[in-house]
Amino acid sequence: MKQLLLSCLLLASAAASAQKMRKSELESGLLEKGQKVGVWEYYAYTRDGSQVVTQKYDHTAKKLVFNRPFDDVPYPVQTAAGEWTRQRVTHPVFFIGGDAALATYMTKLNYPVAAQSKNVQGRVLVSFVVDTLGQASNHQVLLGIGSGCDEEALRVARSIPAQWIPARIGSHAVVSKYEMPFTFRMRPQ
Repeated sequence: MKQLLLSCLLLASAAASAQKMRKSELESGLLEKGQKVGVWEYYAYTRDGSQVVTQKYDHTAKKLVFNRPFDDVPYPVQTAAGEWTRQRVTHPVFFIGGDAALATYMTKLNYPVAAQSKNVQGRVLVSFVVDTLGQASNHQVLLGIGSGCDEEALRVARSIPAQWIPARIGSHAVVSKYEMPFTFRMRPQ
């Protein structure tokens, strides 16, 4: 009996050690064999510097558990007939990890040489469709500034991994559009 109890304790200890708690300024949760498991919390900072939970996502169940309230405005949603309409949603498209996780991809933006030489600065707005499985497609520039900036913004937007949570109306995932701004600003020398 003691042998069985000791074996069970050793097995439980080994299983517990296979999972590691990870916590950073932007996220916290369990890692198992290098993969996120269970419910993870994602954080952002308010204007006064307070850390707040913006999202909780269950990586095992692949389900959004909590999201910070968003603006209650109509979002572009595709109907069953394939037409686009603006509707109020239970929640819009989210990136797993929130804006802080999405911002890490924005750092991969390279300022085009042509834009630098012409001192072109401004904001490029890229739109894309997120389907009911969280896959992004149909990337396009809504507002551009030219000189290679539009193409660079599209390149980065297309390189973002498929970690999107689709918009929902009630309990149903819906096809919706997401707009992402990219800012090109020259650094003072």
